[in-house]
Amino acid sequence: QVQLVESGGGLVQPGGSLRLSCAASGSIFSIKPMAWYRQAPGNQRELVADISSGGSTHYADSGKGRFTISRDNAKNTVYLQMNSLKPEDTAVYYCNVGKVYFNGRYIPGDYWGQGTQVTVSS
Repeated sequence: QVQLVESGGGLVQPGGSLRLSCAASGSIFSIKPMAWYRQAPGNQRELVADISSGGSTHYADSGKGRFTISRDNAKNTVYLQMNSLKPEDTAVYYCNVGKVYFNGRYIPGDYWGQGTQVTVSS
């Protein structure tokens, strides 16, 4: 059983920064792709960024140039550094353990964290 625990969310002013962390239990972490998703009220959950086991990264257009996903396999932790935050970044952010990449697309797995709230407001 894999458990994911996110942290690092909070209230930040527009233009500010946050660093989210997702700590994973279990031995599969280092061999699996990982991703951050977010869900705003009334919206579907959307992919923000993903990272392969080897460290290759992909970003949704909404976060390109502002967000950076990284992982520390020794610590079983994946991070999302978010800079130049905008009010439209307000959402609950979730991490996910992926299944595979298929045709270059991240395929989410069944394990999700509980989410961490990010609110960008003045």
